Amino acid sequence: MRRYGEDVLAGDWRRRRRATPEVDAEPDLVVEDADSGFCGAVVGFESGAVVLEDRHGRRRNFPLLPAAFLLDGRPVTLRRPTRAPVPAARRRTASGSIAVDGVRAQVAKASRIWVEGVHDAALVERIWGDDLRIEGIVVEPLDGIDDLEARVRDFAPGPGRRLGVLVDHLVSGSKESRIVARVTSPHVLVTGHPYVDVWQAVRPAALGIAAWPVVPPGRPWKEGVCAALGVAEPADMWRHILSRVATFADVETPLINSMERLIDFVTEPEG
Repeated sequence: MRRYGEDVLAGDWRRRRRATPEVDAEPDLVVEDADSGFCGAVVGFESGAVVLEDRHGRRRNFPLLPAAFLLDGRPVTLRRPTRAPVPAARRRTASGSIAVDGVRAQVAKASRIWVEGVHDAALVERIWGDDLRIEGIVVEPLDGIDDLEARVRDFAPGPGRRLGVLVDHLVSGSKESRIVARVTSPHVLVTGHPYVDVWQAVRPAALGIAAWPVVPPGRPWKEGVCAALGVAEPADMWRHILSRVATFADVETPLINSMERLIDFVTEPEG
């Protein structure tokens, strides 16, 4: 473990109660419940609990327990505000865009963005969720892209019904590049990043490690990473990775560029 720095999951990293900062649960503050992983914006209080709403409009109540939430990946204790919040000037979203206050999410449009799996979808939501809600674009996870050509055909892309696809390990000569080459609709844009898995698109510095471990060929990559970093289960490692991502600065440039291209493509007016 010395090779990769301190054990990233040493102790109960989700709930360190010593010197946990207290934060006012102001409207629209986005936090994550440390136990369930439910991520949403503060929309109110009920019976002494804070009410969070996620990007799908689902609401859940959570008790205001010590160190029960993650804010920008760090444990915090939420408290009910005692005064009206002062709005910040030129607030920015996690993607770096200027936030548009007072605008509700649009009804979902026909255009979509597809990603390879639920981890990709969660990472996209963490960074670009605010932008996509305003644009009315839904992100849908696939279970891999082996049948991408058939899925695109079933989606029936066309004017006003564009499709963007984010692909892992999209490099020249790869299996993924051959699959993508069979998608030729002008109403579909496929972009990708060179990393084996979307985990690797998170900057090592955000996790407090010097570099992602090198996993020998033939070994499942996620399991190899967990073994090298001393983490028992991939699910535990993923929760830690996601908790350390707060803005676009925590992910690599190829992922940022690919997602920005997809968002521009599916939101560009026809004609």
